[in-house]
Amino acid sequence: MSRFKALEKALDYKFKRDDLITEALTHKSYKKAYNNERLEFLGDAVLDLIVGEYLFNKFPDEDEGVLSKIRASLVNEKGFTKLAEAINLGDAILISSAEENNSGRTKPSLLSNAFEAIIGAIYLESGLETTAKIAIGLIESSYETIDLNSLSKDFKTTLQELTQAEFGETPNYKLIRAFGPDHKKEFEIGVELQNKQIASAIGRSKKEAQQRAAEIALRKLRGEDE
Repeated sequence: MSRFKALEKALDYKFKRDDLITEALTHKSYKKAYNNERLEFLGDAVLDLIVGEYLFNKFPDEDEGVLSKIRASLVNEKGFTKLAEAINLGDAILISSAEENNSGRTKPSLLSNAFEAIIGAIYLESGLETTAKIAIGLIESSYETIDLNSLSKDFKTTLQELTQAEFGETPNYKLIRAFGPDHKKEFEIGVELQNKQIASAIGRSKKEAQQRAAEIALRKLRGEDE
């Protein structure tokens, strides 16, 4: 179908079944006898496996906890929306006029779900290997760096915004200690607010330790720490 030419070009993939790709792009608001929710369910599971295997091979020295955190940073609504936007998926989805008028083509939830459905459709048509090639290609072209530090939320910025709003000042980060051999050095960083240390954390770099300390400080200030 000609309406999907741009999407096929962006994916570098030729859809085999018009009915399947149409279903994958049909939002429930479009009032058809079918929609993309079943394919979305399948695509979610497929992406979880593809990204899990990719990270397992990419980071042979990382433990399960780190791999899970990196995968969680990629396999979520924000991550899938980023990939959907990279292929201009919003232009191809089928939605109602009401949804169209409500900026449906740019809604993160709608884009994310449609992306999962597209992956589900490709998987059914062409199998895991082809699907993985497409998905990982999109991920690698959409992210400058794939590691925990670059993908994790910028806790330092969030903490700074919070402390400025609530206390009228920004936090200070202080190196408490550096330890370990030169090739495997670790750093402990403390976060100070109003001349008191409110949190500290250890990381393999000062930047990583600062982010971890900021995350702990945020949880404490929000009353979320256990």
